[in-house]
Amino acid sequence: MSDIFFGTVVHALQTIPDLAIFLSLTMGYAIGQIRLGPIQLGGVCGTLIAALLIGQLHISVDTDLKNVFFMLFIFALGYSGGPQFFANLNARNIQLGIFCLIEVIAVLTLVLAATYFMHLDPGTAAGMMAGAATESAVVGTATDAISRLDLPITEIQRLQGNVVTAYSITYICGLITIVIVTSQIFPQLLRVNLRQEAEKLWIKMGGQSAADGVSALPTVVGRVYRVKNGAGHRVADIQQRLGQQSSIVQIQRHGRTLVLSPHLKLRQGDHVLLVGYRGSLIDAETTLGNEIPDSDLVSSALDTYHVVLLEPSMSNRALHELNLPAGAHVAAVKRGETILPALPETRLQLQDVLQIYDANPDRVRLPVSIFSTIGKLLPDKLASNLVKWMMGRMKPNQALFQLAEETGVILLPGKGFGTPHPSWRVSLANLNEYDYANIGKAIRKLAREYYEKFIAETGASEPPPAEKAAKVVSKEKAKSKKK
Repeated sequence: MSDIFFGTVVHALQTIPDLAIFLSLTMGYAIGQIRLGPIQLGGVCGTLIAALLIGQLHISVDTDLKNVFFMLFIFALGYSGGPQFFANLNARNIQLGIFCLIEVIAVLTLVLAATYFMHLDPGTAAGMMAGAATESAVVGTATDAISRLDLPITEIQRLQGNVVTAYSITYICGLITIVIVTSQIFPQLLRVNLRQEAEKLWIKMGGQSAADGVSALPTVVGRVYRVKNGAGHRVADIQQRLGQQSSIVQIQRHGRTLVLSPHLKLRQGDHVLLVGYRGSLIDAETTLGNEIPDSDLVSSALDTYHVVLLEPSMSNRALHELNLPAGAHVAAVKRGETILPALPETRLQLQDVLQIYDANPDRVRLPVSIFSTIGKLLPDKLASNLVKWMMGRMKPNQALFQLAEETGVILLPGKGFGTPHPSWRVSLANLNEYDYANIGKAIRKLAREYYEKFIAETGASEPPPAEKAAKVVSKEKAKSKKK
């Protein structure tokens, strides 16, 4: 039975190479999450390993399909890093180009030396350079250059195959070597304790010491205090003692909410709601009084905003220099795929995405114009809207019925997934009785139909790119000046 199932799976992958590609992505992401001590390969290297394993099943992928997916990979790299690269191109960052020059010279020297002494052919040399330096773009460049050589087609295919083979082997070795050398060997050579140096930098940027028991990533939290030590002091005085990383959001006196004013004096027994970074509220009890656990005031909701930084004057400025309304705090800074801690001295770059929490007991959303001074408020993602729409529009089993009509798959009714509702399962005995290619065509057709219905009914469109967002901000500024 297991042999029959394995043969069926292999036949399906060989017939529909699309399945093999997405299976490599799925397995690769899982492999990339595995951590062995200080080493974690990540999704890219994991996908490469998964593809090498699945490739042993003799799956033939069309050349055009390989080129398209490779171009998508290169496009994703440029699209994710390109905007920030050009937005932050200045004299200070150009100095980093010296390190790039050193790397290029070192890599080329080593590759040329290995090619000369080991008598490597051009394909193997190019693949070794791409993998060892973890520069995937070299694969496409080398493959295209080899195709233009005045050689027999069989020799060109052999050299192009050597590029991929050498790249696959050396990429894994190169990535693991980089991780080990930078995290283990170099710190010992430089006599540097990375953990201690990281903590010093953390404190220098405004973070709390690890001895204070503060979480590594500061998050915005709410705390309620019963006034004792702060009785008789004005709100402005208390706010000055607390600092800019926390705000007084609400004050209750005998169960009645007071109107906030800088000149309002606190009385003993008042309940004060503070919202701010966890580390900034450590000494709040000394300033105000004892904390009240499980207070109803804490349930006051926080509005969340995501703003992309587009204001050139804020480039390379500290986070605490942002001009935000009272009660609004930056909870995190996302740069590419990296989440940075929202510390006072965190340096901002253009195209950073700021996650802003606004303590808003009245549930009144901040106007969009408030964020126009720093960037553009991001809309909801199209993908999430599409999922919500499909969940509300798709009837149970409707999609499976459509797939059955397109592919001729025999669906057997039954109950599954732990629910009392009828579900459908595909009979494995029938998998060899229809053309596997019909499945991929039917899925693509079905997805396209639902996407077109979504656009027609909602009128949704893709969010504007960063370039258009910058123009929108400039137009809004021009309108505000005219007013």
